[in-house]
Amino acid sequence: MSTINTNSYSVSGLSLTGSTVTSTPSGSTMTQSDFLQLLTTQLKSQDPTQPMDNSQMASEMAQFAQLGTLQNIQSSLTGLSGNLDTNLQTSQVLSSASLVGRQVLVPSTSLTYSGSAVSGGVNVTNAGDVVVTIKDGNGNVVNTIDLGTQQTGLATFAWDGKDSSGHAVGSGTYSISASNGGSSALSTYAAGSVTGVGYGGSSTGTYLQVAGIGGVPLSQVAQIN
Repeated sequence: MSTINTNSYSVSGLSLTGSTVTSTPSGSTMTQSDFLQLLTTQLKSQDPTQPMDNSQMASEMAQFAQLGTLQNIQSSLTGLSGNLDTNLQTSQVLSSASLVGRQVLVPSTSLTYSGSAVSGGVNVTNAGDVVVTIKDGNGNVVNTIDLGTQQTGLATFAWDGKDSSGHAVGSGTYSISASNGGSSALSTYAAGSVTGVGYGGSSTGTYLQVAGIGGVPLSQVAQIN
């Protein structure tokens, strides 16, 4: 008579050996249904002359119960994590609402002039003489602002809306750039009033709607005035 192997059973790539559940293949997750299917297969395939003893059955049922408990805990933790993320996002948006009406300094390569002085900033990476260049929509230099020697950090500037000859320019958007000693380009910022706050999804997070600039992630705000 052929011999039936009562020590190892396999169902859909999962295996049960004695009272021990072996690891599942990469990418698989063992569920209660999988475990029960394995146990049922083991009972059907066991040698009638050598049935599973009570202690082995109790051990495997204990594993079955433990698996269910662990899955319930995992499900609860996943739900809790999602709730915490949602609450954090809501809290951040609500707390950022206090910025509405405030002036912030955010990354920008342009300034919007509408008749009154505008301001901006430069991220100075190395101490030295910093010069800001302002150009019109055609790429013509309108004015340059020499900030003198600046230390490493954020240096601010203001533009009164006049060209290099002292004449007022027309309203519009002007590009800005900055250099350190005329050799290296530096990051520039523009100041604007916060008109609104929103949430742009997990990739953007909380953002501020800044007049003359648009939506800017809260994490990019360099200065609040």
